[in-house]
Amino acid sequence: MSSGPIDPGVIELAGRLFDLARFGHTDELMAYVDAGAPVNLTNDKGDTLLLLAAYYGHGDTVAALLARGADHSRANDRGQTPLAAAVFKQAADAVAHLLEAGADPDLGGQSARATAQFFGLTAMTELLDAER
Repeated sequence: MSSGPIDPGVIELAGRLFDLARFGHTDELMAYVDAGAPVNLTNDKGDTLLLLAAYYGHGDTVAALLARGADHSRANDRGQTPLAAAVFKQAADAVAHLLEAGADPDLGGQSARATAQFFGLTAMTELLDAER
């Protein structure tokens, strides 16, 4: 059952939201989320706003999305979680927020722990293994 074509304005707005997450424009992104934009919005690759904010190392944006219910366990189409993305980019602040929210270092097809081990990211492994 098809609902018809998607309004180009909606596509443009979604693109804007993903850009806000990518560039860490927390206040503006949260204004959209608080106004009703889906906190777990995904793009055509399965990337969420949280995954993009984590990948680009925007700890404040990660924390704000988590506070609004973003799903830290949601993996993209390649099996990458927000935590794995943050570990890969060595974004310690984002990693800390995700771990504090309960993100599992062993979740996903390309888990955060496996990513840290594969790339020899000792500091990230230590963060993942630290007591919480």
